[in-house]
Amino acid sequence: MASHDERLTFPDEPRADLDRALSDLVDRAQDVLATQGRLRALLRANLAVVEHLELPVVLERIIEAAVELVGSEYGALGVIAPGGGLEQFIHVGIPPEQARIIGHLPEGHGLLGALIDDPRPIRLEHLHDDPRSSGFPAGHPAMESFLGVPIRVRDEVYGNLYLSNQSSGAFSREDEQLVESLAASAGFAIDNARLFAETRRRQAWSAASAEITAAMLSINQSDSLSTIVNRVLVLAESDLVCMILPGPTEGTLVVEVARGQGETELTGRIFPAAGSLAASVLEGKQPRLVGDGGADAQVFAIENALGPMMAVPLISAGRAEGVLLVARVAGGLRFTPADLEMTADFAGQASLAVQLARARASEQRMLLLEDRGRIARDLHDHVIQQLFGTGLELQSVAGSIESPMERERILQAVTNLDAAVTQIRTVIFALSPRQDTRDSVRHRILDLANDLAPGLQKSPTVSFTGPVDLVVTGTLADDVVAVAREALANAAKHANAGQTGVTLDIVDGTIRLVISDNGGGITDTSRRSGLANLEERATARGGSFTVSTGPEGTSVDWSVPIDGSDDGTDAA
Repeated sequence: MASHDERLTFPDEPRADLDRALSDLVDRAQDVLATQGRLRALLRANLAVVEHLELPVVLERIIEAAVELVGSEYGALGVIAPGGGLEQFIHVGIPPEQARIIGHLPEGHGLLGALIDDPRPIRLEHLHDDPRSSGFPAGHPAMESFLGVPIRVRDEVYGNLYLSNQSSGAFSREDEQLVESLAASAGFAIDNARLFAETRRRQAWSAASAEITAAMLSINQSDSLSTIVNRVLVLAESDLVCMILPGPTEGTLVVEVARGQGETELTGRIFPAAGSLAASVLEGKQPRLVGDGGADAQVFAIENALGPMMAVPLISAGRAEGVLLVARVAGGLRFTPADLEMTADFAGQASLAVQLARARASEQRMLLLEDRGRIARDLHDHVIQQLFGTGLELQSVAGSIESPMERERILQAVTNLDAAVTQIRTVIFALSPRQDTRDSVRHRILDLANDLAPGLQKSPTVSFTGPVDLVVTGTLADDVVAVAREALANAAKHANAGQTGVTLDIVDGTIRLVISDNGGGITDTSRRSGLANLEERATARGGSFTVSTGPEGTSVDWSVPIDGSDDGTDAA
């Protein structure tokens, strides 16, 4: 039997095997724990990425989650532009003040461009050792390790994740796999965010189309183009919107309405049509999308240079009547095909609403003209005839009255009836359809009285005697209208008159224009000097010009002989 002093011993070789097995088990357990930790981090990153629907927020969360996932110091997400290069560059890790010192954001050259050209992951231990590295601008922080992974949305490369300065010194294969997994989830999140944003934009455009249509059809919309432009400026999130129409001369275009940057300077601007985006859209009747405004950017740039543009035709009865030009400043986000589609749909519905509003306005004008014609016929066929018959009867009665005073009173009543008939004939002329007589001196003076009426207490009374439209033509008509405008404008500005009147007569070979008011008379010397031009117009034609003024009112009497009316065709 063995002695109690003998001790139990374990062979050295089996013990070493057990130690190694236990060490391997601990290492594997640590790897499992680390893997579980990274998987949990990946799950947290995925959750952070997919829990938002606003695209700008989603892009920021993606890069923040990637930086946290692999422990990098710096990170960025570059959105690829349709024509190559980078359209957006969202970065984390670099303080804002340092980013301002660096200046403009990367444009997609060097390693960033290599990932754009060949969308496969790039992992480098020393960034500067790679021949594709193009260095950094002044003020840029030092970067050593690098990991770049593409983000795909529906089999199309949307952008790239760029990570630098891993905390342990270099990115591992596991880091690359984790970021690739995150990029896959990010692609779905970006796609959902873009669909959500597009849906909201379509809803906004549809609501605006309904509002525009209702506005056009509910009231007499006289400023329909401005209404359309205002809505597009907000809906398209643009910096400038212009409504461009054919110009006053062949080969030119004019900015009819402008909203946004430089709208005051651009409104009414006329520019050559040749080579412009608007001209090509007018000719082709198809909307166009450009990433760089080119020559058009020089035409429309006022405060800042313009970049992305889209142009949409306004079609009416199969004819392009104008172009809606929508632009953002240089460096702004490019318009997408979806933006162009929504703008074109809106422009089409707005064009239809404008056509309907015009048709309704034309119908209302026709009804108004018919009503005015009926009133004019009634005045001519009934009222004037009754007044004329009454005047004849009063003249007959006056001849049988012996009292001179009573006879004079009746004859004065006849004179008043004649004056009333003259005024009614003027009203009939104003109510009648103008047709080819729109430029006659009679219509020009009536239009002038209507234009200046808002500045007077009451609309001026206008009367004509004799064949004024046959005699007062050409430059003589221009002089007559100019004299009437000056005298009525003076009355509106200075006289504070309750009544004003314009009389144009042709009597005994003389053309006589009288403008009178019951204001306070002329006291302003500058107003008297303003009448000197009217006297020159009269003397140049061998006529006369007199002004009678006093506390009871002012009367301007301008007359020229018919025989000398053509002598002063060049009068000022």
